[in-house]
Amino acid sequence: MHRVGSASNGNNSTRPRKEKRITYVLNDSDDTKHCAGINCLALLTSAASDGSDYLFTGSRDGRLKRWALDVNRATSSATFESHVDWVNDAVLVGDSTLVSCSSDTTLKTWNALSFGTCTRTLRQHFDYVTCLAAAGKNSNIVASGGLGGEVFIWDIEAAITPVSKCNDATIDESSNGINGSGNLLPLTSLRPINSSNNMSMHTTQTQGYIPIAAKGHKDSVYALAMNESGTILVSGGTEKVVRVWDARSGSKTLKLRGHTDNIRALLLDSSGRYCLSGSSDSMIRLWDIGQQRCVHSYAVHTDSVWALASTPTFSHVYSGGRDFSLYLTDLQTRESSLLCTGEHPILQLALHDDSIWVASTDSSVHRWPAEGYDPQKIFQRGNSFLAGNLSFSRARVSIEGSTPVPVYKEPTLTILGTPAIVQHEVLNNKRHVLTKDASDSVKLWEITKGVVIEDYGKVSFEEKKEELFEMVSIPAWFTVDTRLGSLSVHLDTPQCFSAEMYSADLNIVGKPEDDKINLARETLKGLLAHWLRKRKQRMESPAPANGELLSGKDISSRSLAHSRIEVDGSSENDAMVYPPFEFSVTSPPSIITEGTHGGPWRKKITDLDGTKDEKDFPWWCLDCVLNNRLPPRENTNFYLQPCEGSSIQILTQGKLSAPRILRVHKVINYVIEKMVLDKPLDSLSGDGSFAPVLTGSQSPLQAVGDGSFQSGFKPWQKLKPSIEILCNNQVLSPEMSLATVRAYIWKKSDDLVLNYRLVQSR
Repeated sequence: MHRVGSASNGNNSTRPRKEKRITYVLNDSDDTKHCAGINCLALLTSAASDGSDYLFTGSRDGRLKRWALDVNRATSSATFESHVDWVNDAVLVGDSTLVSCSSDTTLKTWNALSFGTCTRTLRQHFDYVTCLAAAGKNSNIVASGGLGGEVFIWDIEAAITPVSKCNDATIDESSNGINGSGNLLPLTSLRPINSSNNMSMHTTQTQGYIPIAAKGHKDSVYALAMNESGTILVSGGTEKVVRVWDARSGSKTLKLRGHTDNIRALLLDSSGRYCLSGSSDSMIRLWDIGQQRCVHSYAVHTDSVWALASTPTFSHVYSGGRDFSLYLTDLQTRESSLLCTGEHPILQLALHDDSIWVASTDSSVHRWPAEGYDPQKIFQRGNSFLAGNLSFSRARVSIEGSTPVPVYKEPTLTILGTPAIVQHEVLNNKRHVLTKDASDSVKLWEITKGVVIEDYGKVSFEEKKEELFEMVSIPAWFTVDTRLGSLSVHLDTPQCFSAEMYSADLNIVGKPEDDKINLARETLKGLLAHWLRKRKQRMESPAPANGELLSGKDISSRSLAHSRIEVDGSSENDAMVYPPFEFSVTSPPSIITEGTHGGPWRKKITDLDGTKDEKDFPWWCLDCVLNNRLPPRENTNFYLQPCEGSSIQILTQGKLSAPRILRVHKVINYVIEKMVLDKPLDSLSGDGSFAPVLTGSQSPLQAVGDGSFQSGFKPWQKLKPSIEILCNNQVLSPEMSLATVRAYIWKKSDDLVLNYRLVQSR
């Protein structure tokens, strides 16, 4: 606690630039499951793999997973983690290359049969990448479309071939933009198509692969499809038209008009002559591209059509969408049948032999019977209807106003996911977050450890929130969102370093009770404990491989050029991770941060190897964990005045300043000490039991404040407090912090005013 001078701050402050943030995503205890909706499916059959059939799922949790398929079982065999936002689509090309796209604006290539190895990150889009399409026979060709209206056509084999050296990298290996030898990978310049469909080159073209840009969309692209030979590409989106392209050059061929709302799903037959489209207008349309016209339209669904899958002969189509229903329709006879109805909108379909996999906004995936080899078997069961060339409302009338009866009641196999978190509340202690998931289960998370500490089951979220309320005030040192279906905790400097607690409140054994613990610093130490161990091992080895390691001195020199930084010397054993900040290694969180080369990346904390990752951590994060340096924390300013009619006075006048976590009992001690300094002992009370006298060598401003008493003082608990502190005429509990007093008692933006008086004798 110290006096605040009356002069104004003479420093010429400038607004600091926005620094990179650190995010960590908390993973469920069963990390083999998805925890958000499944946006995409891809199948790798035994003929193209190692003898097993594999299903790949891409989720809104930002991860892809590989499932080994058996007749009655699907076993998780790999997690592909590098995207930092929703995975929107995935396709398989070549022998074993998986290509995914994401709302993080990237495409990524993976070794599909590995344990999650990302081989390249392809950066060309400027907005969310929403859809992919792959050719069949010419299996290296992949098209990507996004919200920016961009469509790119890639030769994946050429795109992932390393090039020895180049100036810039918009294709990078793995997720960090640096290849194994430390060299940057090649720039991928666009080949835009101008209005006359002639090819032109960017002047910045450099050595490396150049994807084709199919330019023409003015708005978002939601669906793509390609024929087997990779010569024809169709695209659709918010413009309500199906565009047809020559995939070899990116030139525009024609537009197919007829839908009255967004186009959300597209299919091409193997030859590229026929196209199926599903739209938010609830209609499915069959187009003859050669004749440039709609051959049939099918009124089957009662809401948007989001997913299509066809039999190999393109004779029947399976469709799903926003009405939770999966239909089978004969494209020639228009006969249609409701296969099943779920509880969530259907996002994608994958036909697998005689079954069909269904992905939805739920985190589970279901396999249903489909009779893919002989779909007519389903119509032989009855309950079919004619999908007339009508609007969906008239189609419902045509089946006598009745809802079709589903052919199947239960799926033959379900890959269970973890319910996504749909509601959350950061509690006042700023360490716990209350959540409710899609199954209405309420849980309490401790974010400094990344674990669930209480599972309350299906209880009222609001009632539990009220029950857990504490009258404490701690600065908001992090923000949280649940976009990925789980808790993503964001740390930004300098706000994240604003919250402190005493070691006694965190039950840390072996530290003085009055030691201040900075919550963000200890959390970062816990998150990076594995990385720090690996880094230490590498620094102790004679010759670090793959480049240089950053030293603490490098970080210090950079930090001095930024805003004020102070070394926090209150903590010894700085490398130690205390129990309240120990993260799980069985279900470790994942770190997301912006890379130095080529955009953000994501990794589990146990996968950090102590090498190139450290160059991607924000400098302020490294300065904290390596050098124990933190931005200065804000104090609370307050006035300390006697109560009206009080017979005691202290010498100190004017404004005081102290850490926000300072407890009222410290203020009591301060008052007692200042009284002892200012007046003889025998003039204060009959028994002279207020406080020890300060020696002449001690400054009165050092004796009380944010630390423990000087040597020889008795702890405040052993004294009989004869002073009480009031705010707004309310007696304060000695355990209250100044921040809590300001938030719940003072309730004003003005400087806090505290009053002191003698405790009234009984």
